[in-house]
Amino acid sequence: MKRAEKIDRVRELQDDLGRATVAVLAEYRGLTVGQMNRFRRAVRGAHGRCRVAKNTLARRAVTGSRYEKLGPMLEGPLTLILGFEDPVTVAKLAVKFSEELPKLALRGALLDGQVLPVAEVKALATLPAREVLRAQLLGVLQAPATQLLRTLNEPAARVARLVDAIGKRAGSGADEGNAAS
Repeated sequence: MKRAEKIDRVRELQDDLGRATVAVLAEYRGLTVGQMNRFRRAVRGAHGRCRVAKNTLARRAVTGSRYEKLGPMLEGPLTLILGFEDPVTVAKLAVKFSEELPKLALRGALLDGQVLPVAEVKALATLPAREVLRAQLLGVLQAPATQLLRTLNEPAARVARLVDAIGKRAGSGADEGNAAS
């Protein structure tokens, strides 16, 4: 590889890392081309990118970036699985494929400046998707307001039910009086 190509690869990797919300490292030794292509398509479908780069070029790309803590983990044939939107989706995908393809071995990840060991990547993968978490949070935030509204409306509702019951009694009493005449 020529020097200009190396510079371009480092720049591309830096751009991808700059946009990424999570970076998962996995060793891919022994995977067939078909398996790797299937994995790459799945990652792209999850708004991510699967990058295989020489470790020396990857180390240069992470130097001075928020992904610098990945440097010591860059050994052996690795693929960088970068997620650009939801980190949980990419973690789920990486864990799913590592279980399906035993030769795809997770090494760890970097999320919000913290290095995650394999166990924590698997724990991250068990979380619900971002939309589900938002819906759950919204439900939790709305519950007190809903209960307060019910509490405030209850006295008025009682009065309305009382007036309705009195009206029905008065109506049925008037009907009985008309029927007796």
